[in-house]
Amino acid sequence: MPKNSTMWVPKLKKGSGPLYLAIANAIAEDVATGQLQAEQRLPPQRKLAEALDLDFTTVARAYTEAHRRGLVDSVVGRGTFVCGKRRPRIPRVTEGRPNVDMSMNMPPEPESPELVELMQAGWSKVNGRLRDLMRYQDFGGSPEDREAGALWLRRRGLVVEPERVLVTPGAQCALLAILTMLVGPGGVLCCEDVTYPGLRALAGQLGIKLVGLPMDNEGIDAVAFAGACAQYAPKALYCNPTLLNPTTCTTSLSRRQALVDIARHYEVAIIEDDAYGFLPRSTPPAIASLGSELTFYVTGLAKSVGAGLRIAYMVAPDTHSAARLTASLRATTVMASPITSTLATHWIRDGVADLALANIRKESMARQKIAARILPPHSYASEAEAFHLWIKLRGGWQAASFAAQMRSSGIGVVASDAFAVGAAPEQAVRVCIGGVANRHDIQHALEVIRDALNEAPLARPAVV
Repeated sequence: MPKNSTMWVPKLKKGSGPLYLAIANAIAEDVATGQLQAEQRLPPQRKLAEALDLDFTTVARAYTEAHRRGLVDSVVGRGTFVCGKRRPRIPRVTEGRPNVDMSMNMPPEPESPELVELMQAGWSKVNGRLRDLMRYQDFGGSPEDREAGALWLRRRGLVVEPERVLVTPGAQCALLAILTMLVGPGGVLCCEDVTYPGLRALAGQLGIKLVGLPMDNEGIDAVAFAGACAQYAPKALYCNPTLLNPTTCTTSLSRRQALVDIARHYEVAIIEDDAYGFLPRSTPPAIASLGSELTFYVTGLAKSVGAGLRIAYMVAPDTHSAARLTASLRATTVMASPITSTLATHWIRDGVADLALANIRKESMARQKIAARILPPHSYASEAEAFHLWIKLRGGWQAASFAAQMRSSGIGVVASDAFAVGAAPEQAVRVCIGGVANRHDIQHALEVIRDALNEAPLARPAVV
C-alpha cells in the first residue's frame, strides 16, 4: 500500500510486463484521462520508490521511459513535471535497448534548419554528378578530393602538399593501413594506458603487442615513453593528443615536443589520431607540425562534421610513404566512396563543413553547461567543446557494475575496462552527451547518473 496517499501513485496492473514499463504506462494513462495535469509535478523518484515498495532503479528507469515518450520533463533543482503541448512526442524505444544511449561517441546532430538546407544543397550538387561517381576512382582519392583534404587540414594549422594526403573511408581503415605497414604481427606499439578502443581492436586483429604508457594532466609521461623505447624497441607511438577518447585529456605543447624529441632519438614513428583536434577553439599545434618527418597524421570528419560522413584524411611523412600506404589501402578498402568523398569536398569548399563544426561546438558547449549544473563538482573530467565526459567513480562503485546499473535504468555508458591497456584502469565511465539525444534527454539521463553517484552501490537492493 502507498505510504503517502496525498501524492500521485500509479496503479500497477499485475502481469503487465516489467515494472518500469508499467509505471510509464500508468503515467501515460493518467495523462490521457486527466488524472495527471500538464505542468503537474510528479513525486521524487525516491519517494515514489518508497511508496510502491520498489527499488530506486526501477522508478528511475520508468521516469526515463516516460521522458523518452514525451510525457514528462525535468527541471534542474525543481523536479519532474508532466509535459503540456510544448514538447513533441518521442518514439518509443525497443525493449531491451538503452532509452538514452550515451555509449557511442558521436557529435550532436544538426538542428539548425539553415545548416540542414545547406547540407542538402551540397547533396543536390553531388546528385548531379551521380553517373560519373558510380565508377571506380583513383586510389587514395581524386586530386580534387586530396586538395580539399589539404584545405581542411589548414584549419588545424597543417600546411601539407595534396600529394601527401590520402582520402580514406573513415579513420579506422586509415589506422589499419598504417599499423599494417609500420608495425605488423608481433611488433610493439606504444600508446596511452587508457586509449581508444578501436586501437585495441586493430592491435588484436593484427597480432600487435600494445605497451600502455602512464599519463598525467599534460599527456603521456615522456620519461615512461623513453624507457619503453629503450626496453621494447617499439615500431611506433600511437596517441590521441587532443580531447583523448576517453579521458578528454589534451597533451600540452611542451609534452608534444618532448614526445617528438624522444621519437626522433629512438627513430620511432608517431601515429597521431587527431579525431577531436578540430573541436577546441584553441589547442596546441598538431604533433605532425612539430615532427612532420616521422608523423603519420589521421583525422576524420565523423567527429567534426557528422558521424555518418565516413571520410578521413591521412597525411604521410613523405610521398614515398604515401605511395606505400596507397597500396595498403587498395588491398584492404579499395577506395573511399566517390559519392561521399565528393560530398565532403563540396561541403569543405562551400563552407558548410565549417558551419557544421561551429554548430557542433556550440551545442557541445551548451550540453557541457547542463552537465556542470547537474553532476557533482569534480566528479568528472571534460572540456568546454567536448561531447564526452569521463566520470570518475567513488564510494565503492566498480565501473562494470555502474555501467550495468545504468543499463538497467535505460542509459548506456562505457566502463573504463574497455579502454585499458595493461594494468587495471581507474574506476570510471565514459559518457557521450552528443548523438541523437536532445538536451532534454541528456539532462534527464545525467540526473539519473547523478543520483546513482550519490548512492552507495552496496545499499542498492536487487533490480526488480
